[in-house]
Amino acid sequence: MRGNFPGAPKSKATIADVARTAGVSTATAGRVLGGYGYTSEKKKEQVLKAAQDLGYRPNSLARSLITGKTRTLGVVAGDIQNPFYASVLRGISNVAEANGFGLLITNSDETQLKEVHSVELLAQKQVDGLIVTPSDTRKARHLHNLRTMGVPLVLIDRAVAGLMVDRVATDNIAAAEHAVRQLIAAGHRRIAIVAELVDEGSGGLDTFLARAVAGDPIETDTLYPSWQRLLGYIRAHRIAGLPVDPRLTLQAGSYSALAAQAVVPHLMLASDPPTALFTTDGTMSEGAMRALTELKLSIPRDLSLICFDDLDWMSFHRPGITTVAQPRLAMGEAAARMLLERIRGEDYPPRTVLMPAELIERGSVARL
Repeated sequence: MRGNFPGAPKSKATIADVARTAGVSTATAGRVLGGYGYTSEKKKEQVLKAAQDLGYRPNSLARSLITGKTRTLGVVAGDIQNPFYASVLRGISNVAEANGFGLLITNSDETQLKEVHSVELLAQKQVDGLIVTPSDTRKARHLHNLRTMGVPLVLIDRAVAGLMVDRVATDNIAAAEHAVRQLIAAGHRRIAIVAELVDEGSGGLDTFLARAVAGDPIETDTLYPSWQRLLGYIRAHRIAGLPVDPRLTLQAGSYSALAAQAVVPHLMLASDPPTALFTTDGTMSEGAMRALTELKLSIPRDLSLICFDDLDWMSFHRPGITTVAQPRLAMGEAAARMLLERIRGEDYPPRTVLMPAELIERGSVARL
């Protein structure tokens, strides 16, 4: 026998029950509980009090069918195992949760095929908007299609050619330029760079170096971050009046620590090795450190080092590793806020937010 003892769960109330208790129509109760349409303050109070008394819990599926909104954001991250994306996702989550939105997170593994499948999946789930880190900055028809369909979309970390939507990224060029200028100010003249540098679609590394060294105009928005940081490296040399030695530009060719680890020994065992090294992201830094450890090189006695991206191990290492710290949490928060504004119908022109990075000095740079 069921008893009405204190604390016993109430029976599951429906909108019809709430409407009947509040003395209003079911349509009025639905508007109040669904958060759409107009209802007088008096009736709103009646409905909310009845819902509380009955222990009403909203049916999110039914509400989405009525309003066309699921109060859910979709995110396509490049690699959720990467600390960069972990912090960005936390920032997105903070804002989404504070505004009563849920998250559906997918992973592209930096491949366009998986990215397309992720976007299709999130569209099927009827998310109210998407935040995407595009794996290809030029061939992204699926993202252009979203824009054409009017789906709210924010890009993070990278832009897509011809796609006029909101975007949040680090000011990679300025951050890299500042880091390399610090090495130059410390007396270093042979500064190497280790970067992913997958083909960026404008003639390859040699052509890019020639154009950048000559100061030719380069469209920077759609460059991958590693190429933007290479451009900052080159600009630092140009400002200081130093030549750029192509032999000091190491192209890992793929986004993996093993690829970076493989190219560093060729650099350090050359007849004229560099006195300093700049790595363009956490993955390149991890590979470079493995190689330097295997070579039994001491930092900064044998080689000065500045890394792009601040990872936990960089502060634990002795000496600590000087690093360029991206505002990852703030980037995620900004992207989520911009997306929510679009979902609410804000009609601003497309916005690009470039956030400054911070150089954290820890002792891995020696003065010459």
